[in-house]
Amino acid sequence: MPFRRGGFALTPPSVAIFLISLILAVCALLVRYAHISIPIITPSRAFDVLAIAYVVLTAGVLIRGV
Repeated sequence: MPFRRGGFALTPPSVAIFLISLILAVCALLVRYAHISIPIITPSRAFDVLAIAYVVLTAGVLIRGV
């Protein structure tokens, strides 16, 4: 049952969206703080990847069926 507040129908994200967001966030944190080398994510882009993870999760909450 979606939660309605201010015209938005908030729904829980699917497991796939949650896992994608979690993996992106963990990778960004590992690159930034554990200094682990991931070829796609550079330390200067770690914040960008973390922001993308948040946007993916937000889309999963706001867009029904995602």
